[in-house]
Amino acid sequence: MSAYDEDRLSELIAALPPAPEAWVRAAQELPFARRGFDAIVGRAEADGEFRRALIADLESTLAQEGYEPHRPLLDALRRHFVQ
Repeated sequence: MSAYDEDRLSELIAALPPAPEAWVRAAQELPFARRGFDAIVGRAEADGEFRRALIADLESTLAQEGYEPHRPLLDALRRHFVQ
């Protein structure tokens, strides 16, 4: 990419409105959510009883185990376990 292209691109990006606050917050929370997802999946892979409980009643099992059952986490776990 030439310097002109980079300059033009930076002008175009600067002209965009700021990202919605919810997007910024979601981007900030993403690393924490990913670690939570990885921890839950790792535990489910090592513990068959926990995995069966997750599949039977995901939200209740997470709540009982002290996890915050936020919608993006629930959706990701459903996709992972329902494959």
